[in-house]
Amino acid sequence: MVVGVLPSRVRVEEKLLLAVLAWRDNIEVIRFDDRQLILDLHDPITGCDVVLERAINHLRAEYTLRILNDWGVATVNSFEVANICGDKLLTSAALVKAGVPVPRTRIAFTPESALEAIEELGYPVVLKPAIGSWGRLLSKVNDRDAAEALLEHKVTLGSFHHGAFYIQEYVEKEGRDIRSFVIDDETICAIYRDSPHWITNTARGARASNCLVTPELDEVSRQAARAVGGGVVAVDLFETPTGLQVNEVNYTMEFRNSIDTTRVNIP
Repeated sequence: MVVGVLPSRVRVEEKLLLAVLAWRDNIEVIRFDDRQLILDLHDPITGCDVVLERAINHLRAEYTLRILNDWGVATVNSFEVANICGDKLLTSAALVKAGVPVPRTRIAFTPESALEAIEELGYPVVLKPAIGSWGRLLSKVNDRDAAEALLEHKVTLGSFHHGAFYIQEYVEKEGRDIRSFVIDDETICAIYRDSPHWITNTARGARASNCLVTPELDEVSRQAARAVGGGVVAVDLFETPTGLQVNEVNYTMEFRNSIDTTRVNIP
Protein backbone atom coordinates (compact mmCIF):
# COMPACT_ATOMS: atom_id res chain seq x y z
CA MET A 1 0.00 0.00 0.00
CA VAL A 2 1.18 3.50 -0.82
CA VAL A 3 0.18 6.18 1.71
CA GLY A 4 0.58 9.86 0.95
CA VAL A 5 1.04 12.25 3.88
CA LEU A 6 0.20 15.91 3.30
CA PRO A 7 1.47 18.21 6.07
CA SER A 8 2.09 21.95 6.09
CA ARG A 9 5.03 21.32 8.38
CA VAL A 10 6.14 18.29 10.34
CA ARG A 11 4.96 18.83 13.91
CA VAL A 12 4.95 16.33 16.76
CA GLU A 13 1.77 14.69 15.45
CA GLU A 14 3.18 14.24 11.96
CA LYS A 15 6.42 12.77 13.31
CA LEU A 16 4.42 10.23 15.30
CA LEU A 17 2.25 9.32 12.32
CA LEU A 18 5.26 8.95 10.02
CA ALA A 19 7.00 6.76 12.59
CA VAL A 20 3.97 4.46 12.82
CA LEU A 21 3.73 4.20 9.04
CA ALA A 22 7.46 3.46 8.73
CA TRP A 23 7.11 0.65 11.26
CA ARG A 24 4.35 -1.09 9.31
CA ASP A 25 5.28 -3.75 6.78
CA ASN A 26 4.29 -3.33 3.13
CA ILE A 27 3.57 0.40 3.44
CA GLU A 28 5.36 2.92 1.26
CA VAL A 29 5.07 6.56 2.34
CA ILE A 30 5.10 9.52 -0.03
CA ARG A 31 5.42 12.90 1.67
CA PHE A 32 3.89 15.98 0.11
CA ASP A 33 4.47 19.55 1.31
CA ASP A 34 1.46 21.80 0.77
CA ARG A 35 3.81 24.80 0.55
CA GLN A 36 5.33 23.31 -2.61
CA LEU A 37 2.41 21.27 -3.92
CA ILE A 38 1.12 22.05 -7.41
CA LEU A 39 -2.03 20.27 -8.57
CA ASP A 40 -2.66 20.08 -12.31
CA LEU A 41 -6.41 19.60 -12.74
CA HIS A 42 -5.77 17.89 -16.08
CA ASP A 43 -3.07 15.51 -14.81
CA PRO A 44 -4.22 13.51 -11.77
CA ILE A 45 -1.76 12.29 -9.17
CA THR A 46 -1.32 8.54 -9.39
CA GLY A 47 0.39 6.01 -7.19
CA CYS A 48 -1.26 6.73 -3.82
CA ASP A 49 -3.85 4.38 -2.39
CA VAL A 50 -4.79 6.88 0.31
CA VAL A 51 -3.64 10.35 1.37
CA LEU A 52 -3.52 11.40 5.02
CA GLU A 53 -4.29 15.12 5.16
CA ARG A 54 -2.39 17.04 7.89
CA ALA A 55 -2.46 20.60 6.55
CA ILE A 56 -2.70 23.52 8.97
CA ASN A 57 -4.39 25.88 6.52
CA HIS A 58 -8.07 25.00 6.03
CA LEU A 59 -8.31 26.39 2.50
CA ARG A 60 -5.29 24.39 1.31
CA ALA A 61 -6.68 21.25 2.91
CA GLU A 62 -10.19 21.72 1.52
CA TYR A 63 -9.11 22.43 -2.05
CA THR A 64 -6.57 19.59 -2.09
CA LEU A 65 -9.07 17.09 -0.69
CA ARG A 66 -11.70 18.12 -3.24
CA ILE A 67 -9.30 17.59 -6.13
CA LEU A 68 -7.92 14.30 -4.79
CA ASN A 69 -11.41 12.93 -4.15
CA ASP A 70 -12.51 13.98 -7.64
CA TRP A 71 -9.55 12.00 -8.97
CA GLY A 72 -10.73 8.96 -7.05
CA VAL A 73 -7.98 9.11 -4.42
CA ALA A 74 -9.16 8.08 -0.95
CA THR A 75 -8.31 10.61 1.76
CA VAL A 76 -8.43 10.89 5.53
CA ASN A 77 -10.52 12.86 5.99
CA SER A 78 -12.75 13.31 2.94
CA PHE A 79 -13.52 16.65 1.34
CA GLU A 80 -17.09 16.45 2.63
CA VAL A 81 -15.92 16.07 6.25
CA ALA A 82 -13.36 18.87 5.90
CA ASN A 83 -15.89 21.17 4.26
CA ILE A 84 -18.32 20.79 7.16
CA CYS A 85 -15.85 20.73 10.05
CA GLY A 86 -13.83 23.64 8.68
CA ASP A 87 -16.85 25.94 9.00
CA LYS A 88 -18.43 26.36 12.43
CA LEU A 89 -21.82 27.30 11.00
CA LEU A 90 -21.92 24.27 8.70
CA THR A 91 -20.83 22.10 11.62
CA SER A 92 -23.57 23.47 13.87
CA ALA A 93 -26.17 23.03 11.12
CA ALA A 94 -25.12 19.40 10.56
CA LEU A 95 -25.20 18.67 14.29
CA VAL A 96 -28.64 20.22 14.75
CA LYS A 97 -29.99 18.34 11.72
CA ALA A 98 -28.73 15.07 13.25
CA GLY A 99 -30.29 15.84 16.62
CA VAL A 100 -26.96 16.26 18.42
CA PRO A 101 -27.22 18.56 21.48
CA VAL A 102 -25.45 21.88 20.90
CA PRO A 103 -25.48 25.35 22.50
CA ARG A 104 -28.12 27.73 21.16
CA THR A 105 -26.71 29.34 18.03
CA ARG A 106 -27.70 32.19 15.72
CA ILE A 107 -26.35 33.39 12.37
CA ALA A 108 -26.92 36.97 11.21
CA PHE A 109 -25.63 39.05 8.33
CA THR A 110 -25.90 42.69 9.42
CA PRO A 111 -24.90 44.47 12.64
CA GLU A 112 -28.53 45.29 13.34
CA SER A 113 -29.80 41.73 13.02
CA ALA A 114 -26.74 40.44 14.89
CA LEU A 115 -27.46 42.75 17.81
CA GLU A 116 -31.07 41.58 17.85
CA ALA A 117 -29.93 37.94 17.85
CA ILE A 118 -27.47 38.62 20.68
CA GLU A 119 -30.15 40.17 22.85
CA GLU A 120 -32.54 37.31 22.08
CA LEU A 121 -29.94 34.87 23.41
CA GLY A 122 -29.09 37.08 26.38
CA TYR A 123 -25.71 38.21 27.65
CA PRO A 124 -23.07 36.94 27.75
CA VAL A 125 -22.72 35.46 24.28
CA VAL A 126 -19.76 34.27 22.26
CA LEU A 127 -18.97 35.64 18.79
CA LYS A 128 -16.76 33.49 16.60
CA PRO A 129 -15.47 33.64 13.05
CA ALA A 130 -17.12 30.79 11.17
CA ILE A 131 -13.71 29.70 9.93
CA GLY A 132 -10.79 29.60 12.34
CA SER A 133 -8.94 27.46 14.86
CA TRP A 134 -6.93 27.47 18.10
CA GLY A 135 -9.40 29.78 19.81
CA ARG A 136 -8.44 32.79 17.68
CA LEU A 137 -10.76 35.80 17.33
CA LEU A 138 -13.28 34.42 19.83
CA SER A 139 -15.02 37.12 21.82
CA LYS A 140 -17.08 36.86 24.98
CA VAL A 141 -19.61 39.70 24.84
CA ASN A 142 -20.95 40.73 28.24
CA ASP A 143 -23.20 43.70 27.44
CA ARG A 144 -24.72 45.85 24.71
CA ASP A 145 -21.86 48.36 24.65
CA ALA A 146 -19.35 45.58 23.98
CA ALA A 147 -21.63 44.05 21.35
CA GLU A 148 -22.03 47.31 19.44
CA ALA A 149 -18.29 47.98 19.50
CA LEU A 150 -17.36 44.47 18.39
CA LEU A 151 -19.91 44.40 15.58
CA GLU A 152 -18.66 47.77 14.32
CA HIS A 153 -15.08 46.49 14.33
CA LYS A 154 -16.07 43.40 12.35
CA VAL A 155 -17.88 45.47 9.73
CA THR A 156 -14.97 47.89 9.45
CA LEU A 157 -12.43 45.08 9.09
CA GLY A 158 -14.56 43.81 6.24
CA SER A 159 -12.80 40.52 5.54
CA PHE A 160 -14.52 37.31 4.47
CA HIS A 161 -14.28 35.98 8.03
CA HIS A 162 -16.35 38.89 9.32
CA GLY A 163 -19.00 38.83 6.59
CA ALA A 164 -21.45 36.86 8.74
CA PHE A 165 -21.99 36.86 12.48
CA TYR A 166 -21.87 33.47 14.20
CA ILE A 167 -23.38 33.94 17.65
CA GLN A 168 -23.52 31.28 20.34
CA GLU A 169 -24.84 31.32 23.87
CA TYR A 170 -22.11 31.38 26.51
CA VAL A 171 -21.95 28.08 28.37
CA GLU A 172 -20.62 28.23 31.92
CA LYS A 173 -18.36 25.20 31.95
CA GLU A 174 -16.62 25.66 35.32
CA GLY A 175 -13.14 25.96 33.90
CA ARG A 176 -13.02 22.92 31.64
CA ASP A 177 -14.36 21.21 28.57
CA ILE A 178 -13.89 17.77 27.01
CA ARG A 179 -12.20 16.69 23.81
CA SER A 180 -12.97 13.18 22.61
CA PHE A 181 -11.27 11.34 19.77
CA VAL A 182 -13.44 9.33 17.38
CA ILE A 183 -11.94 7.00 14.78
CA ASP A 184 -14.19 4.99 12.48
CA ASP A 185 -17.21 5.35 14.80
CA GLU A 186 -15.26 4.40 17.93
CA THR A 187 -14.54 6.83 20.76
CA ILE A 188 -10.99 5.75 21.57
CA CYS A 189 -10.25 8.20 24.41
CA ALA A 190 -10.97 11.66 25.78
CA ILE A 191 -9.32 14.44 27.76
CA TYR A 192 -10.44 17.25 30.00
CA ARG A 193 -9.01 20.66 29.12
CA ASP A 194 -8.76 22.84 32.23
CA SER A 195 -8.04 26.56 32.19
CA PRO A 196 -8.78 29.61 34.36
CA HIS A 197 -9.56 31.40 31.08
CA TRP A 198 -12.95 30.92 29.47
CA ILE A 199 -11.23 29.66 26.30
CA THR A 200 -10.21 26.12 27.22
CA ASN A 201 -7.86 25.29 24.37
CA THR A 202 -4.50 23.58 24.86
CA ALA A 203 -3.07 25.89 22.18
CA ARG A 204 -3.93 28.71 24.58
CA GLY A 205 -2.40 27.03 27.63
CA ALA A 206 -5.16 24.74 28.92
CA ARG A 207 -3.98 21.70 30.90
CA ALA A 208 -4.94 18.23 29.67
CA SER A 209 -6.00 15.38 31.96
CA ASN A 210 -7.58 12.01 31.30
CA CYS A 211 -11.36 11.84 30.93
CA LEU A 212 -13.23 8.57 31.32
CA VAL A 213 -15.26 7.70 28.23
CA THR A 214 -18.71 7.25 29.75
CA PRO A 215 -21.63 5.77 27.81
CA GLU A 216 -23.06 9.30 27.36
CA LEU A 217 -19.75 10.72 26.13
CA ASP A 218 -19.29 7.80 23.76
CA GLU A 219 -22.79 8.12 22.32
CA VAL A 220 -22.75 11.90 21.86
CA SER A 221 -19.23 11.84 20.40
CA ARG A 222 -20.14 9.16 17.86
CA GLN A 223 -23.36 10.99 16.98
CA ALA A 224 -21.35 14.14 16.31
CA ALA A 225 -18.80 12.27 14.19
CA ARG A 226 -21.53 10.64 12.12
CA ALA A 227 -23.29 13.99 11.67
CA VAL A 228 -20.26 15.47 9.89
CA GLY A 229 -19.54 12.37 7.81
CA GLY A 230 -17.42 10.16 10.05
CA GLY A 231 -13.73 9.48 9.61
CA VAL A 232 -11.09 10.59 12.11
CA VAL A 233 -12.24 13.55 14.19
CA ALA A 234 -11.89 15.25 17.55
CA VAL A 235 -15.10 16.40 19.23
CA ASP A 236 -15.18 19.31 21.69
CA LEU A 237 -17.96 19.10 24.28
CA PHE A 238 -19.35 21.10 27.19
CA GLU A 239 -20.73 19.60 30.39
CA THR A 240 -24.07 21.21 31.26
CA PRO A 241 -26.77 20.49 33.87
CA THR A 242 -28.90 18.91 31.12
CA GLY A 243 -26.11 16.77 29.66
CA LEU A 244 -23.26 17.04 27.19
CA GLN A 245 -23.37 19.56 24.35
CA VAL A 246 -21.10 19.51 21.30
CA ASN A 247 -19.27 22.73 20.59
CA GLU A 248 -17.10 21.88 17.58
CA VAL A 249 -15.79 18.95 15.53
CA ASN A 250 -12.20 19.04 14.24
CA TYR A 251 -11.07 17.17 11.13
CA THR A 252 -7.26 17.60 11.35
CA MET A 253 -7.03 16.76 15.01
CA GLU A 254 -4.07 17.54 17.23
CA PHE A 255 -3.27 14.91 19.83
CA ARG A 256 0.25 15.52 21.15
CA ASN A 257 -1.08 16.43 24.62
CA SER A 258 -3.39 13.43 24.78
CA ILE A 259 -1.23 10.34 24.30
CA ASP A 260 0.55 10.29 27.66
CA THR A 261 -2.52 11.75 29.35
CA THR A 262 -4.87 8.99 28.19
CA ARG A 263 -2.27 6.22 27.73
CA VAL A 264 -3.81 5.56 24.34
CA ASN A 265 -1.49 5.37 21.35
CA ILE A 266 -3.61 7.60 19.13
CA PRO A 267 -1.40 7.41 15.99
